[in-house]
Amino acid sequence: MSAHSRRWMAPLALAGGAVALRPGTSVNKALRQWVRAARSAGAGSLVLTAKHHDGFCLWPTRTTRHSVASSPWRSGTGDVMREFTDACRAEGLGAGVYLSPWDRNAPSYGAGGRYDDLYIAQLTELLTQYGPLVEVWFDGANGEGPNGRRQSYDWPRIHRTVRALQPEAVIFSDAGPDVRWIGNERGVAGETCWSTIDPAAVPYAGYDGPGVAEVLQTGHPHGSVWRPGETDVSIRPGWFWHPAEDAKVRPVENLVELHFTSVGRNSKLLLNVPPTREGLLHATDVDRLERYGEAIRRLYAVDAAARARPRGRNARRLVDGDRESWWSPGRDTGSIELDLGGAAPCSVLCLEEAIRHGQTVERYHVEARVGGAWSVVASGTTIGHRKLDRIDPVTADRIRLTVESTLGTPRIARLSIF
Repeated sequence: MSAHSRRWMAPLALAGGAVALRPGTSVNKALRQWVRAARSAGAGSLVLTAKHHDGFCLWPTRTTRHSVASSPWRSGTGDVMREFTDACRAEGLGAGVYLSPWDRNAPSYGAGGRYDDLYIAQLTELLTQYGPLVEVWFDGANGEGPNGRRQSYDWPRIHRTVRALQPEAVIFSDAGPDVRWIGNERGVAGETCWSTIDPAAVPYAGYDGPGVAEVLQTGHPHGSVWRPGETDVSIRPGWFWHPAEDAKVRPVENLVELHFTSVGRNSKLLLNVPPTREGLLHATDVDRLERYGEAIRRLYAVDAAARARPRGRNARRLVDGDRESWWSPGRDTGSIELDLGGAAPCSVLCLEEAIRHGQTVERYHVEARVGGAWSVVASGTTIGHRKLDRIDPVTADRIRLTVESTLGTPRIARLSIF
């Protein structure tokens, strides 16, 4: 895959459900299949479910016998986490891990500090034995343990452990602290989506207070912490593989729609792809991932703005491909125009702010000149890292962006036309 296409598609990550391995399974082969399928879809990283709510550990942990070390696979010497991280690095993708806080097998679950110690020990093994990780994924799953009790998780201790052992890793949960859940599992971020949020609105993972889903969707324009959204959804009706659902894998058109409602709304797409009981991704899932990747590459293949003649001060910075250069009107609002050098078909508009310097735009519109007449073809609220607007197809010779309202001086790094 070219560096250009990877630049566009890296906001996708793939997650896999827990694996029920049969004794004859070659995980090395299976994991390479996972990672290559992820690359074909344009993913930048993968996240392994190293332990789900059943408590079974896919690495040979010292904390419990409920792990691959007690299975007949590889005569008890196998380590899925090792082969997963090795496969990711061999294919140039980032590796992440999910460790369920809920454990329906551990006798100490619900016992407070005793379970905290076990969970931190498991987390420490995963964070110290497998090299650099790009993301550590948590949820607030909380149910009864084998003793009938529920656990109150020590999130400050959990976060401190990640910070100490994997300081470059991004921590995900509905409460962050680095990346937040988007509030649903439908693959849909808010049409207004701020990267900032008020942390008091979602104080801990699993918090279910009034209005929290809407807060996670939209964030807060004046939020005190930077916590962009991650939008998760499964390629199948559920999170695990079932043979009865082989005919219900999302079609390519729906996966492309998810790209628009996640990546195209200032979020990242986390797509769950569950392996079969043989440890392989089903052929239908692999085919959909490949064709999704092809569709996204076609979407971004030809940028009519790349040959445009920008009109106005610093306008060329909109089309130079550099996220660290930007156009700004020099005040909070203003307009900029691109002369496309002749009539060009337009059906998708892409806007990006210079996100390393913040997110400020809260309302904008785009006009196209068709046959000498200007008309509004798109309007929206937030832009952020990327905003994609599908418009009724037009053949235009000029495009004009107007920033109507902002929180401060806007910095627009890109205007592309596909």
